[in-house]
Parts: sequence; C-alpha cells; structure tokens
Amino acid sequence: MSDTRPLILISNDDGITAPGILATVEVMKTFGKVVVVAPDSPQSAMGHAITINKPLRLVQNHQFGPDVESYHCSGTPADCVKLAIDKVLHRKPDLLVSGINHGSNSSINVIYSGTMSAAMEGAISGVTSVGFSLLDFSWDADFLASKVYMQKIIASVLKNGLSEGVLLSVNIPNVPESELQGVKICRQARAKWVEEFDHRTDPHGRDYYWLTGKFQNMDKGEDTDEWALAHNYVSVVPVHFDLTAHHALQNLNTWDI
Repeated sequence: MSDTRPLILISNDDGITAPGILATVEVMKTFGKVVVVAPDSPQSAMGHAITINKPLRLVQNHQFGPDVESYHCSGTPADCVKLAIDKVLHRKPDLLVSGINHGSNSSINVIYSGTMSAAMEGAISGVTSVGFSLLDFSWDADFLASKVYMQKIIASVLKNGLSEGVLLSVNIPNVPESELQGVKICRQARAKWVEEFDHRTDPHGRDYYWLTGKFQNMDKGEDTDEWALAHNYVSVVPVHFDLTAHHALQNLNTWDI
C-alpha cells in the first residue's frame, strides 16, 4: 500500500545533532513521511553558500530512529537541500521545513542565515518552504512552545499553500508558551548590524580579527517582526528570492545609458 502522506524534507544550519532539528522531526512526523538531510557540523551564518571546490559527502545515519530516513552532509544548508532533492528523494518534496534554529533570524538576519537559505533553496526549487527560529542560542533551549506553534503554522501552510516563490520566516520569542500573545504576520524590520573587527594577537604573535557588533533596529513600525518579537508575538514574515527592486525600474529606464 503506497504512502499518501506528504513527503517532508527537513534541514537546518546548526547541524544534524542539534536539539532544534530533533524538535522539528518530532512535529513533522505527525504530518507525513519525514526525510532529514542536514549538515554534519554547524553552518550558522553560512548564508546561501554552495560547495563547488571540493567533494560533498552524504552519509546515511540513524540519528532519529528507524522510522526516519536521515543523512548528514559535509556541505552547506543549501547543498543539503540540493543533494536531498536530486540524490535522496529523486523528486521535489511536498514540504521543506528548516530549523528549528538556535537563535534569531528576524530582520536583516534572514540574509546571513543558513537556516533560511535552506528554506530559500527549497522555494527556488518550487517546494513549499518554511524556516523556524527560536530566540535562544543555548544548546539546551526549551523548544516546547516552538513545537506548539510549529504545529499550528505547518497545519495552516499545508491547508492553504503559499504563493509561488514565497516562503515563510518564522521567529519565536524565548518565553514560556503561556506568555506568547499569538501569531503576527509582519514585514521585515529595517535594521542592521553595527559591526567592528576586534584586532587580536595569537600566541605566536600573529594578528587576527574577531567580528563583533551590535544589532541596531532603525524601524519604529508596529507591523515589523522586531516589534512583534519584542511584544511576545510569534512573527511570520513572507519572504521571496526575487531581489529585483521593482520600484526602481521606471526611474532607471529614464537614464541615458
């Protein structure tokens, strides 16, 4: 008898052993057949990098028990999704879920995020895709509330679908479920990292630099993900991979070039 349940691909950027991906597997098993392809080591802030100058390794494991097919990959989150579709599933899955990430991917962080790049790669391939992040970088973070909201959001995504080329970036405040105010559909806040490179010297007297910085939110709007998260709402931002500044096309066409 064939399995008619949705085929769900799971990936992340924290690596195959991260507690966040285990939480995702536990929830997604209630919706369909789960296959996991995730990095063999942490790939945070890798963005949408792909591997072109060295071999990729893909190794099957039993990280999530006998009823979940899973693999770890030597590449980036985007590599994992590409390999999964081409060599593991041999077709597009019905749904791709990335995360749950340990740490925020709100506002400008979506650009740097390996978690969101895995989801983005799914959307590029025409797969309904969602990235989840919890605002807690701790390895022993509590994912209980995240799982509750993941269940609600994924149920709605499977029921309603997403527009072509659109994926969702979901961020969850690090508070008990009883303190969460619900879900807010938001736009991405206009914010950035104010960065500095700390100049240091290693034990051999050689110079090196360590990236430091502070997150600066310049956006005072109450319809943003940053506002929602600060007020204990789960933020849901629709994202797309078309980076064209459509509003600038008309002006640029007046240039004499």
